[in-house]
Parts: sequence; C-alpha cells; structure tokens
Amino acid sequence: MAHPPDSPPPDLPDALAVPRSRWRVQWIWLVPLIAVLIGVWLAARAILEQGPTITISFKTGEGLEAGKTKIKFKDVDIGVVKSVALSKDYSRVVATAELTQDASNMLVDDTRFWVVRPRVSGGTVSGIGTLLSGAYIGMDIGKAKGGRRDFVGLETPPVFASDVPGHEYVLRSDDLGSVDVGTPVYFRRLQVGQVVAYELDPNGKGVTLRVFVNAPYDKFVTPNTRFWHASGVDVSLNTEGVKVNTQSLVSILIGGLAFQSPPDAPDESPAPAHTTFQLFSDRTEAMKTHDRIVVDYVFNFKESVRGLVVGAPVDFRGIQIGEVAAIHTRFDPVTRQFSIPVQVKFYPERFTSRYESEPRGGRLTRSPREMADFLVSRGMRAQLKTGSLITGQLYIALDFFPNAPKAEVNWDRDPPELPTVPSGLQSLQESVSELMARMNKIPFESIGKNAQQTLARADTLLQSFNTDLVPQARDTLTAARTTLDSANSALQPDSALQQDTTDAVRELSRTAAALRSLAEYLERHPEALLRGKAGDGK
Repeated sequence: MAHPPDSPPPDLPDALAVPRSRWRVQWIWLVPLIAVLIGVWLAARAILEQGPTITISFKTGEGLEAGKTKIKFKDVDIGVVKSVALSKDYSRVVATAELTQDASNMLVDDTRFWVVRPRVSGGTVSGIGTLLSGAYIGMDIGKAKGGRRDFVGLETPPVFASDVPGHEYVLRSDDLGSVDVGTPVYFRRLQVGQVVAYELDPNGKGVTLRVFVNAPYDKFVTPNTRFWHASGVDVSLNTEGVKVNTQSLVSILIGGLAFQSPPDAPDESPAPAHTTFQLFSDRTEAMKTHDRIVVDYVFNFKESVRGLVVGAPVDFRGIQIGEVAAIHTRFDPVTRQFSIPVQVKFYPERFTSRYESEPRGGRLTRSPREMADFLVSRGMRAQLKTGSLITGQLYIALDFFPNAPKAEVNWDRDPPELPTVPSGLQSLQESVSELMARMNKIPFESIGKNAQQTLARADTLLQSFNTDLVPQARDTLTAARTTLDSANSALQPDSALQQDTTDAVRELSRTAAALRSLAEYLERHPEALLRGKAGDGK
C-alpha cells in the first residue's frame, strides 16, 4: 500500500554498527588458493606423466603432419608428432614427437622407426590401411641396453620384427639378379623366409644380401647349405640337352632364392646367425661337387672350338673329371700359326675309387707329374666331341689313342700343357682335304686332251670304215644271204633234195633190217657159213 505524501514517515529501526570479522576475508581467498593448488597438482601430474620427447630424421616429410601423425607399436598409439622441420643443412626432415611414459623403456640404440604408407616391394603389398586413415610412424623395439632420444628413420619398412623367431644370414653374389627387399626364400619349394636388405660391395665387384629364415626352418641351414637364384624360369642348354627348372609360380613372377644341402652332405648342427654363404646362379651350379684338390692344365687345340664354353665338362669315359676354366688364342712366331689353348681344372679326387673300407679322397698317386707322363706315353690325349646335336655344344674327352703320334707333357709352361688329337670331324675333314689334294694332282686337262685326240682318231677310223669297208661288207652280206636262201629252198619238205634224201634213208633202213635178220640167223645157225641154208641143198 503506497504511503500518502502528506502523512508523516513511519518509524524506522536505528542502524547498529557491527565490527568486521577477520576470518571472513581469509575464507574468501581460500577458493582461489584451492584452485591454484589443484592447478599445481594437475601440472605436476602432467609433468610426471609426460613421456619422453624424441626426434626422428627422414629423407622426406611425405606423410608427416604435425599434431596428427601418430606413432604406433603393434597398432597401439604410443605417441604423436608435435612438429616437422628441416635440418640445419636442409638435407633431411626432422620430426619431433612426444611419446607416452610407458614408451621410455622402448627407446634403445637399435630401436627402429619408419613411415607406414602404401608400398609395393619385392612382391609384397603393405600399408593399404593408410589409404583411409593416413600415414603413421611404425616402431620396432631393439634389443640394445643403452638409451637414445634421436633416431634416423628407415626409408623402407623392415621385413620382419625383431621379436620374430629365426636367424639372419649373409649371402655374397656377383650380381643382384631379380632380387629385391621382401623377395621370398624357398626350401624345397616352401617359402620359409625373405630378403631383408642388400648393398653393393665397397670394391664394386659383388653384392651382399641379407636374408632372414623363419623358425623352425632355420635349423635346416647348415655350414654345407647352398643358396642359389630361383628367379623365373631357368632354361639351360648344355651337353645334355635342354633343361627347364623353376621353384613356383610366384618365383616366376617376382623371383626368389632357394637353399638346400647336398644329398651326400653329413648331418650337421644349424649354422649360427650371420653366417656367410656363396649365392650361386642356379641349382645346378650350387649342387656341383666342390673338390678340395684342383689342378690346372692346358689343352692346345689347332681346330675350331666353336661350341665350347667356359664350364663345359672334361670327360673321361663318361665320368666328369674337370671343367673348362678359360679359352684363349695363341700365335706361335716360329711356325707363324694360331692355336686355341683351353685352360681346364682337373679334380684328381675323382680318379680315386671308393671302397667300403676306404674313404674317398686324395690323389691317385703321390707323384702327379710321373703319372701324367706315364699316361701320355700310353696314348692319353684330349679330343673335342659334340655333346648334343640339338645345342651343338662341345666338351673335352680324355681317352687313350694308341696310334696317336708320340708326344710329351710340356712342363715348361704354366699351367702344364697336355697333348691333343683332332676330333673325328676334323680327321674326316683332313682326310677329305688330303683326297682333294691328291685329286688336284691328277692331270685331268692332259687326260682330256688325250681323250679328245683318241675320239678324233676313232671318228676318222669310223669314217674310213663307212667309206671303204661298208660297201664290200654289204656285197658279202648279199652273197651270204643268197646262199642261205638257196639252202633254205633245198631244205623245204617238197624239194627234190629233200625227196631223194628221204628215199635214201628208207633204203638204208631196209638194208639195216636185212643185215639184222642175217646176223640173227647166223647166230642161230653158224654152220650155214659152210653148208649154206638147209633148204638150198635139197
């Protein structure tokens, strides 16, 4: 209800002064103090829970983005990239990343980092998931003891993690072939590993590869194991014909390596990690018998060696006892002729027999020089032979030729030179050449002139015969024909001569019958020669 303006104001209570309390001011400041304490506690907790900060350098910053690129270990986030900057010399990109506190023990000297992005290498495809989620930095924990905070990132992801069971081995080869990081390694056509790295040797004369064989297949790698290229289709043309060999369809497309121990190799314990092996070009080369004793000799051929290649076998009655090591040419200034010296490697151990009670190995004799002189004196020679009509390749055959010219081993040369004999085809060619040379010595031109003169004389004789003798011979033949016609007429059945002859023959027949009757009568009556017939006296 409003107070009327003309009425006196109501009575108001008197104000009393109350003294100010000190505790009210302290309680007001307690709230911000608590907030500060909470902030300090949170900051201390953040500091205590903060993980280590590391730097990782890469060649390029592809796929790296500050605040977004994650660092993962086994697909678990353990950090994030905070900044990306160039190095002071502008040669690399340095990524600064902050990891969780739990990752502190993972940062050792051999810990590896790499950028995971879509990649196709060595027949393997990786990082396909990053097409949608984006690139991230992968991590693999090392086994070293010392800690580290600055790292050099890998440009390619490691093929296997450090905790994968197995062993790594070193291979040395003349060239890389079709091998790449991730190329599969086969054992009896089963994939058991892969190539992890390769590099050119410092001297530039070869390539060093590192392969990883997974457990439990690493136990099949022994000191006698042979590694070889199993890339694509291996087609070889040799003295035995055409051979085609391959490991699998995958190796045909992307290549591969394979390993196996020789069939006659003894059972041995597995080779230790990082053992070095020779990488051969193919399985045939890898499985060759590697003899301990090798002796070099030279065969000096004077015929064409077309079809003979380095590696061709040296054969002794069907057994390979060596192989061709080099083929050269030589000019003899004395005879002024060219020859083809072929250097070969002999394996003396293959000449020795293998008995049940005797181990194989060693030389055939303690005096190789004396044995070589003896065999050559008995006619042992080297000869080129065709190993395959399809390929046309040659090989060297050792055998005994008793009729070969005498020869000796030339020990003055290094390597020593053994005698040779021409091949069968060369001997045939020499025989044909000798025959042609003898035929060339025949005076065919003089013989032809003499023959022409003889024919001319014969032609003159024939012409004289036709001119002088033919008319006389014609008259003689006409007279002879007349005589024959007369004789033929006289011999006709109705001719007078033929009738008289018939009558004469009849009379002779009657006379013969009368004589026969008289003879028979006198045989019965011999006294008739004195008395006559009995009927005549009466």
